[in-house]
Amino acid sequence: MNNPSSDQLVPLLAAAFAARTELLSRLHAENTDAYRLFHGTVEGSAGLTVDRYGDLLLVQSFHHSLAPDDLAALEGYYAGVLPGLTLVYNDRSRANSRILNDLPPEQLAAAQLPRIAHEMGVSYCIQARHEGQDPWLFLDLRAGRRYVMQHVRDKSLLNLFAYTCGVGTAAGKAGARFVMNVDFAESSLAVGRNNAKLNELQFRPRFVKSDAFAALRQLSGIGQPERVRGKRMPPFPKLDAQQFDMVFLDPPRYAKSAFGVVDLVVDYSALFKPALLCTAEGGTLICCNNVAEVDRDAWLDLLQRSARKAGRAIRDFEWIQPEADFPSLDGKPPLKMVALAA
Repeated sequence: MNNPSSDQLVPLLAAAFAARTELLSRLHAENTDAYRLFHGTVEGSAGLTVDRYGDLLLVQSFHHSLAPDDLAALEGYYAGVLPGLTLVYNDRSRANSRILNDLPPEQLAAAQLPRIAHEMGVSYCIQARHEGQDPWLFLDLRAGRRYVMQHVRDKSLLNLFAYTCGVGTAAGKAGARFVMNVDFAESSLAVGRNNAKLNELQFRPRFVKSDAFAALRQLSGIGQPERVRGKRMPPFPKLDAQQFDMVFLDPPRYAKSAFGVVDLVVDYSALFKPALLCTAEGGTLICCNNVAEVDRDAWLDLLQRSARKAGRAIRDFEWIQPEADFPSLDGKPPLKMVALAA
C-alpha cells in the first residue's frame, strides 16, 4: 500500500470519518470520546493512525515519517469536523517504535499535559507524551473492556499485564467486588492508581508490582521458588493462592525475564495454564493475542488442548471482536480476544 500525497490523504480521512458516523453517534451517547478515527493499514495509508482521546488528537506514523504538508492537511481536515482538539504528532517510524520527532517547547508542553478521556462512562488519564511510548489506553481493547463491564458485577477480577489498569478500572466502575491488577512496571501501575482515584471506585483495587509468571505461579498454587537451578530469583511479592471469577490475560508479543519467556507465537500455553488455574470453576478466562500471523482457530484449538491437559476442559467460548473503528479487510483483525467459560 503506497503512502498517499497530501491531496490524496484528506479524501481517505474523510471516507474513514464517514464510515464511522453511526459508531461515533453510539459512542458519544454512552459518554465515550476515545476512539480511532483513521486506521491507515486498512483505510489507505499504511502505518498511519489518528486517535481521539478526549480533547487530544493523537497522530502516529509507524512506517514512514509524515511529511509536513500531509500533517498540515490532516490537521486542517480534523479542525473542520472535530474542532477544538489539540493535535500531537508522534513519529514512531524509528526502530523499536521510539518517538523520533522533537517538538517546539509550547507543543511539547501541550503533549505532556495530563488530560482525561472517557469510555463508556469511565474516565482515564491520558498524556500524549510520557516516559513510555504507547498511549495509556489501547483503543482496540475497548471491546474487551466492554465485555468485562457487562459481566463483572459482584465478581472478582484478576487483570494480568495490566499496564495502566484500564480493564481493572472499568471492572471497578461496573460493580466488581474485588480487582487485582498485576504489572511489572511501577510507572504503569501509578497511572492505574490515578485512574482508580479519578473514578471514585467503591473499593480500593489491589496493585501488584510483579513479573506475571511469579504472580501467576503463586496465585494458581503452583508456587514460585526463590531459587531455580541453584540461582536466586529476583525479589518478588509473596502472594497466597487465590482463584478469581474472571481473569483477563493480555500479554505482549514477546518478553523475557528471569521468571520465564512470554512468546505469543510459540508458547502461549506457558501463561495460559496458570491463568486457567487462577480461574474459579464456572468462571471466565479472557485471553488476548495481538500477533497478526497467529491463526485464530489454531490458537483457540491450542487453548482448548492446553485446558484439557490441565484438567480444566473449556465448556464454551465467545469471540470478542474489536469495534468498528478498527476495521479489517478479511474479518480477521490482528487482535484476537476470546472469553472462555472455564
